[in-house]
Amino acid sequence: MNTKSIVYIALFAALTAALGLFPPVAFAGLGLPPITAQSLGVMLAGAILGARRGALAMLLFVVLVAVGLPLLSGGRGGFGVFLSGSGGFLLAWPLSAYVIGWLLQRYKGANFAMQCLFVSYGGILVMYAIGVPWMAVIAKLELSKAMTIMLAYIPGDLIKVVIATIIARGVRKALPNI
Repeated sequence: MNTKSIVYIALFAALTAALGLFPPVAFAGLGLPPITAQSLGVMLAGAILGARRGALAMLLFVVLVAVGLPLLSGGRGGFGVFLSGSGGFLLAWPLSAYVIGWLLQRYKGANFAMQCLFVSYGGILVMYAIGVPWMAVIAKLELSKAMTIMLAYIPGDLIKVVIATIIARGVRKALPNI
């Protein structure tokens, strides 16, 4: 791995941490993941850095959170975060970034709508596929109830998908060799 890749990986881990400065919208006592801007960082990492570097950026972020750095929205951090309702979503971040990057790399000539679809596949479907069952177990909910609860998150996530796709297209156009 070259120096440029290492810098980009660290930069996107830091960007995801910076997105945590936006205050979370939490559902106190319900064991539900808070609504944060940090999943935008996951989408951007995959869409801009590609599969490998995007996944490594998110893996770095997850490891830093696990060792106790308060990088999550609301100043959360530490291994205990993974035992909360949002733990599965956090663990899904590297895979989500990888899937986004892989799809966008594989279908380079895709139009805006297809790129949004790819970002939503990795940034919503993959993340929810891991996070929702985890949340159901932790919050002691039936899976169908957990999936119903997560429907409230989808509009915000779709907005993040569009934002990530617009930004990624601009960055890729300005810096084609990123």
